[in-house]
Amino acid sequence: MRLKPGALLRFYSLCGILIQVAATKNKGRGSQGQFPLTQNVTVVEGGTANLTCRVDQNDNTSLQWSNPAQQTLYFDDKKALRDNRIELVRASWHELSISVSDVSLSDEGQYTCSLFTMPVKTSKAFLTVLGVPEKPQITGFTSPVMEGERMQLTCKTSGSKPAADIRWFKNDKEVKDVKYLKEEDANRKTFTVSSTLDFLADRNDDGAVVSCRVDHESLNSTPQIAMQVLEIHYTPLVKIISSNSWPEEGQSIILTCESKGKPVPEPVLWTKDGGELPDPERMVVNGRVLSISFLNKTDNGTYRCEAKNPIGRNSTEYVLIVHDPNGLAGKTVPDHAVIGGIVAVVVFVTLCSIILLGRYLARHKGTYLTNEAKGAEDAPDADTAIINAEGSQVNAEEKKEYFI
Repeated sequence: MRLKPGALLRFYSLCGILIQVAATKNKGRGSQGQFPLTQNVTVVEGGTANLTCRVDQNDNTSLQWSNPAQQTLYFDDKKALRDNRIELVRASWHELSISVSDVSLSDEGQYTCSLFTMPVKTSKAFLTVLGVPEKPQITGFTSPVMEGERMQLTCKTSGSKPAADIRWFKNDKEVKDVKYLKEEDANRKTFTVSSTLDFLADRNDDGAVVSCRVDHESLNSTPQIAMQVLEIHYTPLVKIISSNSWPEEGQSIILTCESKGKPVPEPVLWTKDGGELPDPERMVVNGRVLSISFLNKTDNGTYRCEAKNPIGRNSTEYVLIVHDPNGLAGKTVPDHAVIGGIVAVVVFVTLCSIILLGRYLARHKGTYLTNEAKGAEDAPDADTAIINAEGSQVNAEEKKEYFI
């Protein structure tokens, strides 16, 4: 039986189809024990993600990459999705690698590598896209701040995924007691985080550098930092420094009034014992320095230095004691008034003693004859001589004498 040419062509086509089906089945049998291998990938937003699918033993079975929406990206070396960001890196029977550049947050999800065996075998790779936090900003600072006022500085950054971490530092020393707030952005994928630093302004904080540091895994160990230099205004702090720790008469002394404040204090005011300096010729003021030449005892007293600025005023005192150069070193020479007091006491005691002695002698006054009087030779004492002399020596010259 002779076949018509058209029937013969149909027969050859049918044979070819049967042979192709048989070949496909043989391929499936050879790849039954093989599974595609993939790995999860993490990439920073805007970066490039590399997706690799490998098969150790593959007998010409096709590989395919598809996105989270199950759209085919590449089938072997053939590009299926029109996206200029997606490119082929390597295509062979054992590997299919592609890259996705300029990755956005919407690219995040589960990607599938398929090995077309009978049945089809798949492996999943999850692409994680990190949202980079924006450069932080510090708000809430108004310059200047008065000492004692409460300060609230807030550091804020948006666009981080996952939420970024914020840390505070003052002159490179970390401040722990802060408040932290995390909010989800409108896209429901990234976060805005903020932190507040609350403290009372102190003069020691003037010029301090307060920094807010944002840490995030997308920053590759290079944190983003915002800084703020503090300006604190405060009343003057005053101190007097003496050039001579043991001033003596005839010497000179220099008293320096150190005043520190912000704004810078005005020229200082010097006074002595609550009034003006008594001797302008010897007591010369030059700025913050008081010089006293040819010291003497009249310079003793309390010297006061006062400084002020628009915030307030402050003062301190220095007690000056001028020493006698002839006195013992390290001892204060007695004052003339003290010496005069001691002399007065001695004179008073002496006069009192004389008066008491005179009153005592007045009570023991008597009359007797001296040893020249008659009968005195036998008298053992003055009293006996007087008794013996009475009567017989009436006309004798009487000699009166005070005795004890």
